[in-house]
Amino acid sequence: MRANSSYLALGLIAAGVGAWAANDGSATEQLDAPAVGAGCARQFERAQRVDMESFRDYDAETFRAGHISGTVTIFTSGAARYGIDAVMEALRSHFENREAVWAWTEKYRVVDGCKTAFILYETTYDIPSNGYHQRALTGVTYTYQRGKWLAVADSGTLLPN
Repeated sequence: MRANSSYLALGLIAAGVGAWAANDGSATEQLDAPAVGAGCARQFERAQRVDMESFRDYDAETFRAGHISGTVTIFTSGAARYGIDAVMEALRSHFENREAVWAWTEKYRVVDGCKTAFILYETTYDIPSNGYHQRALTGVTYTYQRGKWLAVADSGTLLPN
């Protein structure tokens, strides 16, 4: 009798798991969708701010940690770097020289729940010691992976000064 009760209990658990797995909605979708979306939006707000500020503040470790390993950067020159190692190498002088002044103004944002997000910034990059000035539109795409937002790609389009 005890063995049959155990099999019955296991059968009920399996049936319950099967019913849950067959449900059309994911666990996240079964929660209060507006609350989940608001939470993701708050997380995204912080992640994109950390991304921009870590670049501005020459914090290479934090900047690297905010990107997927396969990230891509397309510079205003048209040069592209694939993978976080190549991106960090291309930006090495920025993080080492610590003299550029990076500023941004958000122009457009879209966040798709806890999936993807995109922000378009108007940016300036100045190096006062040599008079360098660049104004650009910079678009950054993010993805939500393992509970955090990470940059997937960014692309710059040069604007007239």
